[in-house]
Amino acid sequence: MENEFFKNIGKKTGVNMKDILDLANSLQSANFKDENTVRNVIRRVSQIANKPVSREMEEKIVQSIVKDGKQLDFNSISKMINKK
Repeated sequence: MENEFFKNIGKKTGVNMKDILDLANSLQSANFKDENTVRNVIRRVSQIANKPVSREMEEKIVQSIVKDGKQLDFNSISKMINKK
């Protein structure tokens, strides 16, 4: 899936599009009511975006998704990470 569009996005953002697509594929069958799954997703997104997430922030995100039942999407996680 290496085409110019994805290469340009990768150059502009510094994010490897293959990593994003791999993550998206792995999320399709993930159980987001499972705390460990959600923590792994948060850590993986943090790593891909090269944005460290503190334990406190990770806990807030997990609380929001697992316990409060909010939807998990990149935009929501990104907003939470960037609030720090």
